[in-house]
Amino acid sequence: MAPPREKPANIDEYISGFAPEVQAILERIRSTVHEAAPAAQETISYQIPAFTLNGVLVYFAAFKKHIGFYPPVRGDAALEKAVSRYAGDKGNLQFPLAEPIPYALISRIVKFRVKQNRARAAAGKRKS
Repeated sequence: MAPPREKPANIDEYISGFAPEVQAILERIRSTVHEAAPAAQETISYQIPAFTLNGVLVYFAAFKKHIGFYPPVRGDAALEKAVSRYAGDKGNLQFPLAEPIPYALISRIVKFRVKQNRARAAAGKRKS
């Protein structure tokens, strides 16, 4: 059994723990998220990279054979159909490292999550 990895302090530290080819993918996902949600803040949550804006937007993580992308996409039928080939058992997305990473799809997901989070935040304020 491998020793547990130390909790990364930030996304740079998380990314630096992977092979150069995986680092390049993680950096491109990071920049894709920033382009789709410029106001989002970076953090580490559950020991993986996360972006927040009115709550958590997305998480991503590298594994041996894929990049995990969370949370599951729900609430937009066209987007759900677009991500269906990547959906794992619980709906979380798995982008195989042996295939091109769908950065445009990641951007669509992030933009949709921004919309969802803003709507949820606005609904919460109206209840007050």
